[in-house]
Amino acid sequence: MTEIGTTVSKNPYHPDVAIFLILIPFISAFNYYLTYTNIQLNGFLLLTFTIDTVQGYCAWWGVRTFILFLDKKLPYEKGLIRRIAFQLVSTLIIGLFIISILTEVVSLIAKGKPAPLNFYTIDLFIISIWFFVINGIYLGLHFYRLYQESEARRQQENQSKPDGIFVKQGKQDIRLMHDELEGFYVDEDYAVASQLGGKKFYLTQSLDKIEKTLPPGFFFRLNRQYIVHRQIISGFKRADNGKILVMLQKTTNFPPEIPVSRLRAPSFKGWFQPG
Repeated sequence: MTEIGTTVSKNPYHPDVAIFLILIPFISAFNYYLTYTNIQLNGFLLLTFTIDTVQGYCAWWGVRTFILFLDKKLPYEKGLIRRIAFQLVSTLIIGLFIISILTEVVSLIAKGKPAPLNFYTIDLFIISIWFFVINGIYLGLHFYRLYQESEARRQQENQSKPDGIFVKQGKQDIRLMHDELEGFYVDEDYAVASQLGGKKFYLTQSLDKIEKTLPPGFFFRLNRQYIVHRQIISGFKRADNGKILVMLQKTTNFPPEIPVSRLRAPSFKGWFQPG
């Protein structure tokens, strides 16, 4: 397992702890701004702010613990929409329950009576919004982790695939390095490897099988007939119905423009212009 994979196994939402250690005090301060019209800076304000922030930490930790529990019992892969909906409702209930219980305990200790009614009609409503924000952050961290893992796998695939392909020339087996190739294309029933300069080699494998052996960072399957190396692509232009035309440098074996379907166009754009 890679270093990235090891980190993910310990905390799939890293660096969520650091984020919320900083974020929750800001949330408490913003809640004060929304709730109170006349705020006076004194010791009592510092005390109540500290108590509210600690309550926020406790509620966040309870929500975080439940999200990690859901990762084991109801992972995203088994139903993304169901998982998100269940997580939003459940964490909202858990978070508000923890806040309510802690508020009642503090009120009983400090004042000897339950929390005032406006806590449940105003404060909890404002606080509930923040739990949706917390869930949004965790969802964002989840999808960012998936992106990191995908990039790590792509890099591993590029490193693990041999640099080049073997072709036959008479009785010889010749190795063509990937950076020597313009790409591959179909000629009647054969797949053909095209070397820089125009020399071509007929292959025994199909274009589909050849595609699986190539590093995806350098080669792209434009359509059923062509796979091209990044080094001969000069750009692309838009065509009708969402299609694009990929423009190639002048070569012997490839046309100057190759059409890419509307369905494959977004993939090509992301490959050709990453980020």
